[in-house]
Amino acid sequence: MRVLGIDPGLTRCGAGIVETTGRGGRQLRLVHVGVVRTPANDDVATRLLAVAEHVEALLDEHRPDQLALERMFNRHNVSTIMGTAQAAGVVAVAAARRGIPVAWHTPTEVKAAVSGNGAADKQQVATMVTKLLKLDAQPRPADAADALALAICQLWRGPLAARLAAKGAGRSAGQQHYPAATGRPRRVAGLTVTGFGAGARG
Repeated sequence: MRVLGIDPGLTRCGAGIVETTGRGGRQLRLVHVGVVRTPANDDVATRLLAVAEHVEALLDEHRPDQLALERMFNRHNVSTIMGTAQAAGVVAVAAARRGIPVAWHTPTEVKAAVSGNGAADKQQVATMVTKLLKLDAQPRPADAADALALAICQLWRGPLAARLAAKGAGRSAGQQHYPAATGRPRRVAGLTVTGFGAGARG
């Protein structure tokens, strides 16, 4: 199994590819790590294009089985979270175009998977990434280490999540319940879209 982890951002976007090796797939091997940087004074669309092209090149060259992205969380700096979300969006689209599944992990999930402590700081995570991948030095900058941590998190947590989901689907087969549709159906690109749940609008 090979996973591309992306720590999204406009100024710095970390990218790390890790694959499992050995018996049981618990051993890890570094395939690639790097950071794409874009000038802050460039147009946002140009910066997003640079991120997209870099990620697309990695996807085509290394052909990962899955892509892992950091799930957005609340930050006080709105401009930072907007740029991060935009970068994550173009990365997810690049993967979807190639039929590569995208997994989203919160920072807490990544920290817990890599270090065993959901409250670990960046230095602790970087130290564990270095140890797990048997690297001679810590990946720098921090965005690179974070990207590798995302890949490791998906490699270790992804199969477990899939098994749990499959087990849950088996139990609920034939007993699915859906909330009542509200609002008027609307057409979107040839599909009929109907809102579900309270407050949904057609």
